[in-house]
Order: sequence, then structure tokens, then C-alpha cells
Amino acid sequence: MKVAATVAAIIERDGRFLVVEESDKEDGKRVLNQPAGHVEPGESLIAAVIREVAEEAGLPFTPEAVVGVYRLTARNGRDYLRICFAGSVPADAPAHPCDADIHACHWLSLPEIVEFGPRSSLVLQCFQDYQAGQRLPLQAFSVFKRDL
Repeated sequence: MKVAATVAAIIERDGRFLVVEESDKEDGKRVLNQPAGHVEPGESLIAAVIREVAEEAGLPFTPEAVVGVYRLTARNGRDYLRICFAGSVPADAPAHPCDADIHACHWLSLPEIVEFGPRSSLVLQCFQDYQAGQRLPLQAFSVFKRDL
């Protein structure tokens, strides 16, 4: 079975998280997600998460830690391995979507994200792990060494 690699970014500012509003591909409902996406062939994980934040939120992202590595079998039956990074963006820079699939960018608290509706339970798990203080140094992953 083939597993697709995806990356996601957690960016916190004043107790609020940067999320992107997108349409669920299964039912069209609007949902929230971290800036996230697939790793392209030959692309490093760090380059992928920097690219995804730039495309989906129009911001330069600096990865600082890995929150976790998660496996998910999606509703479409495919398996995904999601590497979730924590990092920062410039403090005064406004977020704006550059990807046509992103309807808007929001800075929301975790309860607001839950109320609106996350894309999946994995989105919430990443935020909960981040809030619990889970941080792994980038240097702990040999697969990332070429990116540092």
C-alpha cells in the first residue's frame, strides 16, 4: 500500500492559530485546516511546508520544530503520513490566500476552530499536541538533515 506524504504548519499568534478555509472535496462543506498539502516529487519536507504556507496564506514561514508525525486513512481510502511543523511568520504580515482552493485565512482560537469545523480529526490532534507542548527538534530527524 502506498502512503502519500503531506505537511502541515501550526502558526500561533496571541493565542490564535492561522487556519485556512477550504471546501471539503467529498461534500463541498467549508472546513478549516492548517496550511497544508502534499509533498511534491523530489521536494524536501521543509521546502514543502514553506511552499504550502506561502501558497495558502501568502506568508513566509520559518519552521522551528516538528509537532508530530501522523498516519491517517482518509475517507477516500488513501493513506497519508502527515508531518506537522510548528513555526513562525512575520508578526505584522497579513495572511491572504494565493491558492484558488483557499477561500480565506483566519486567526482563530482552538474552540472557534472546533465550532466552525476542522477538515479532519487529525487537524485537531495536531493542535492539541501543540498546545500540550509537544515539540521535537528538526535536527532529531535524519530525513530532514539535508534541509537544515
